[in-house]
Parts: sequence; C-alpha cells; structure tokens
Amino acid sequence: MDHSPPALELRGLTKRYDDGTLALEGFDLAVPAGRFFGLLGPNGAGKTTLISVVSNLIRITAGEALVFGEPAHRLRARRWVGLAEQDVNLDRFLTVEEVLVYHGGYFGMTGADARRRATEMIDVFDLRAKTDVRTPKLSGGMRRRLLLARALMHRPRLVILDEPTAGVDVELRYELSCYIRKLHAEGTTILLTTHYLEEAEELCEEIALIGAGQLIARDTAAGLRERYDAASLTEVYMKTVGGGRAASGAASENGGDPEAGVGGHDHESSRAGIAS
Repeated sequence: MDHSPPALELRGLTKRYDDGTLALEGFDLAVPAGRFFGLLGPNGAGKTTLISVVSNLIRITAGEALVFGEPAHRLRARRWVGLAEQDVNLDRFLTVEEVLVYHGGYFGMTGADARRRATEMIDVFDLRAKTDVRTPKLSGGMRRRLLLARALMHRPRLVILDEPTAGVDVELRYELSCYIRKLHAEGTTILLTTHYLEEAEELCEEIALIGAGQLIARDTAAGLRERYDAASLTEVYMKTVGGGRAASGAASENGGDPEAGVGGHDHESSRAGIAS
C-alpha cells in the first residue's frame, strides 16, 4: 500500500482578505502524487485564491496547505511547485534566455545548471530564434511558451497550469497539450485550470468543480457525466457551477457528498503578480 503523501493537500483552508472578503473557508482537497487533475469553475469561484496559496503568493488565514507533505510556505515545498500563470508577467527588460536563467537562480540553481536548463527549455518550446529577444517583442504565442518554460525551469514536482492555452492558436494549443502529456507521463503532477472543457475532459484523470468557494463535485469526466445524467462535461458544468447556480443549488444536489466543502468568494483583484 502506497503511504506517500499527496502532491497537494488542503486542510480546512480559510482565506479572508484585508477588505473582509472571505475567499475560502474550511476548504479541503487532496490531489494524489502523479495525478493529472483539473480544477474547473467560473470566474470568482476561488480558483485563483487556491492557486495563490499553493504557490505561496498569499498568506492563509487558517488551515493548512501541504505540498508533498511539506507546508507550502517552506522553501523546500516552494521549490517543488512550478506555476504558469494566466496573466503574462514577464520582465520586459529581459531576453528569453535571461528570464529563464534568472528564474533558475531564484530557485537556487547554479549559474551553469541554469544556463544548461535554459538551453534545454528553449529547444523544447521552440524558442531558439528568440533566445536574445526581449519579452515585449515576442508574439502572444511565444510569451505563452516562455511562461510554461519558466514554470518548468527548476524541475518542479507539481506543475500548476492556470489557463495555459488561453488566447493561443490551434497549432500551439496542440503542441502545448502534447508536451504537458509527456510531462505527466514522466511522473509530474499536473494541476490544470481551464475554461476549455473539452481540453479538461481530454487531458485530466480527475476533475473538481468549484463554485463560490465550494467544492461542488469531484470525479473522472465519465463519473461526472454519469452522476449528473449529462451527455458532456459542458452539460455537467452548466448543471453545477455554470450560470451562477453553484451557490444556490448545485451543492445541495450532491446530497452531502463528502468531497464538498464550504467557502466564500474569490478575490481576483488581489492576485499577486510575481514569478513562480
């Protein structure tokens, strides 16, 4: 029997912002190591707060956030997490290579190791022709590639992908999906947020639907379709968290599902914008 700790474990997580907004309250979630896990929900559901807690971008009010058994705020746990954010937050004064090398140094890599890893990531994400180009001159697709390369630069065990394919063309979406699959096949735990429900259904082994700070449902895509008598994940989404129905009806639809939690509202405007 495997007794290794989950890649991510939230216990009674509560976050109240300075203005009084309660983002999460008593929120519980465990993601097994090696899992490709999807986190779906509308804007304001609590996804950003959750990701920010795990990535040590904000402080929690109460509860615990553990990464492979270590408190998320500790340096060891922080080195295990790689975050590719939805918002492009690249330093406009740095070149592609410098972004990666500086990021590696932030996570304790030696200069030589950081340069070797940067070269590897540049090749993997087809950024060779842009190595010495400053980030403002990159196309939207190239910036998205660089965000993912930066998230993987320090070889994290848990990779958080926050809308990784938002605003990219079909070709790049396919390329990114292929690489993410390969990364997962190598044993990396993936936590994916996306509004492309077909993408989540195709990639994720397990999916959690959250709304208004509550864990509404959790299962495989097939399990969710069966539970909600739905033909597609989109239909499941609309029956649970879509259209603002999560707070009013979807939680009761679970009939006391032990996976369900309680909470408040996300506070999107307070999201920190620093590198992972």
